[in-house]
Amino acid sequence: MTWWGWIIGGAILFGAELAFVDAQFYLVFVGSAAIVVGLLTLSAGLAPWLQWAVFAVLAVVSMLTFRDRVYHKIRGNLPHVRTGPTGGLITLNAALAPGETCQIEHGGSYWTVRNDSTAPMAAGSRARITSVNNLTLHVTPDV
Repeated sequence: MTWWGWIIGGAILFGAELAFVDAQFYLVFVGSAAIVVGLLTLSAGLAPWLQWAVFAVLAVVSMLTFRDRVYHKIRGNLPHVRTGPTGGLITLNAALAPGETCQIEHGGSYWTVRNDSTAPMAAGSRARITSVNNLTLHVTPDV
């Protein structure tokens, strides 16, 4: 392959990483290996079999050595994204004895709420959602 073919291929892999992959940093290392092979071919005139061998070794070694470090340095400090109502607070519209259920509106939907604690909860009290099972919110008193 020609030197410019390697560099164009590497640039396409970089672009694909940015455009189509959610920054998992796999194609970055394969693309950089292609660009390095292109530069080596330009300067040293590597044989085609040697180009492919150097490309394979560089891609695998750089990915295994540096990918986790780069990924955690760039993407590792993202804030936790909460999905679902678990951990949220609700106000009960009816008294709930341990193990009892009632219906409430939460987040624009009607849910069944189950008291998973051993203490009764009064109407109007705040409860923390500990888990969700289908359309049932399992709650305990908020302390």
